[in-house]
Amino acid sequence: MAYRIIADGIGGPDVLKRESVDLGQPGEGQLLLRHTAVGLNYLDTYFRSGLYPWPPGADPVPGGEAAGVVEAVGPGVSGFAEGDRVGYTLPIGAYCSHRIVPADRMIKLPDGVSDEVAAASILKGLTAHYLLNRTFAVKPEHTVLFQAAAGGVGLIAGQWLKHIGATAIGTAGGAEKCALALENGYTHVIDYNAKDFVAEVEALTGGEKCHVVYDGVGQDTYPKSLDCLRRLGLFVTFGNASGAIENFDLKDIASRGGLFATRPSLFNYIVTEAELKEAGDALFGLIADGMIKVAVNQTYALDDVAEAHRALHARETTGSTVLVP
Repeated sequence: MAYRIIADGIGGPDVLKRESVDLGQPGEGQLLLRHTAVGLNYLDTYFRSGLYPWPPGADPVPGGEAAGVVEAVGPGVSGFAEGDRVGYTLPIGAYCSHRIVPADRMIKLPDGVSDEVAAASILKGLTAHYLLNRTFAVKPEHTVLFQAAAGGVGLIAGQWLKHIGATAIGTAGGAEKCALALENGYTHVIDYNAKDFVAEVEALTGGEKCHVVYDGVGQDTYPKSLDCLRRLGLFVTFGNASGAIENFDLKDIASRGGLFATRPSLFNYIVTEAELKEAGDALFGLIADGMIKVAVNQTYALDDVAEAHRALHARETTGSTVLVP
């Protein structure tokens, strides 16, 4: 029988519980999927912990990305058939064995992209796409700092930045993670456990600093990320791995050279089918061509998701993690 993992209250990993569910058949414009792989992301922990509120009326099922097989097609759906391999990203709801989903939010998976790689890369890869191509359109002449370069988004971003031809500086904690980031496209990687990353950025850039800083860490790296920006540079805070920034002050960006700052999120960039298709084609095209490789470095049974959340919080993971129903 189909099952899902719910957050039985707000709290730590222990609130995650399994329950059976009877889905029925897909309705107008919907597909019934059997999940083969589910991605793990910090976004999932934000909903579970209460940092982000559950959408009104939504069941408290975490999970923002998954891949699977179409088992039934609802009325009014064209372009999909039983047996098609698809992937998707939605803010919540992916921690389940089966799911009824809107067809217009699905991406057909091309040959050469496995279900595991798709589930591990859709949310993170589309995040890298909007960060590097739309929030700030990175060009070869730009110098970029990417915090947490050995994380899931960071490893994809490093390869994408190398493809673009930009100078990419990453940060990571420890020699092993720094080596991993270097293997995934970064020009330079700074061990923030051993060195002052602000001083290192200044040295690496000859004092010029960076055009843009991408920061998915949050409180632990703010406001030092701002100190890595050149005049009129852009601070992009897109995640809260260490907790949300609590002391943001507009004076902090004014006093550092008229900086710009933004707090974007993926789902504002893929509102339309056209936007989703463009981003998906760009991501899976680079993966299929071998320009971006997605390492699934940890695999857990979906039933063991609480342990996966603990490892994510402890920063014991590298690359991507997949949950298998």
